[in-house]
Amino acid sequence: MNIVVCVKQVPDTTEVKINMETGTLIRAGVPSIINPYDHFALAAALELKKKHNFKVTALSMGPPQAKSVVQMAMALGADEGVLLSDMAFAGSDTWATSYALAKAIKKIGKTDMVFCGMQAIDGDTAQTGPGVAQQLGMAQITFCESVEVDGRRIIARRLIDGGHETVEAKAPVTLTMIMDREYVARYPSFPAVHGSLKKPFHVWSAADIGAEDQYLGLKGSPTQVNKIYPPAQKEKAAMFSGSGQEGARKILEIMRGEHFIE
Repeated sequence: MNIVVCVKQVPDTTEVKINMETGTLIRAGVPSIINPYDHFALAAALELKKKHNFKVTALSMGPPQAKSVVQMAMALGADEGVLLSDMAFAGSDTWATSYALAKAIKKIGKTDMVFCGMQAIDGDTAQTGPGVAQQLGMAQITFCESVEVDGRRIIARRLIDGGHETVEAKAPVTLTMIMDREYVARYPSFPAVHGSLKKPFHVWSAADIGAEDQYLGLKGSPTQVNKIYPPAQKEKAAMFSGSGQEGARKILEIMRGEHFIE
């Protein structure tokens, strides 16, 4: 089988600050990392490669510096890398991004499985993976913790409210992965990074994938972000002394005053 893993370069959200005047993220000086959910999705795909000798292609969309996450994916074991980089992609929302990624996957060729992270930590929409599946006309399984393959059967264990369920589908299928709590991200060794430089790597423009300009960038995006702002900080504290019963009464008074209870 052939697997495509979508990986995204994101700012380290622990370092991001917001410009309160413009309502935009301050990205200058903020380190970029591979989206953690995509890292887990890549690990799941590479595990299948190890078991079944599948081919894995890493795909990303972004500015030229996003090459680093594709290169990292290849260093970890992906066989080939593709970066979509073109000013025509700038400002794309999740719909326009899904459209471009789907066009690239079609250009890559026969694809049996598409792996995506559940969501990106800079947007948290969880829309791109399902959007890619819709654009490709593929079945999709979301919120997966693990995936197994038996012939053309894809068997996924996915998280649901109150527990888990096992879902089966036939390839081709798109899967979005949610990180297992015990997952520890693996990083490549220096020899693996050096070896990845010899693997096939492609940079494609919008024209290369046959994408129509009207569906790309800001003009091709049905949704646009007007402003980003942090939630209001509400810090209140109350100190009191007395018996346990008096303390309980005081806590109830505070909770009623804050409308937590009636």
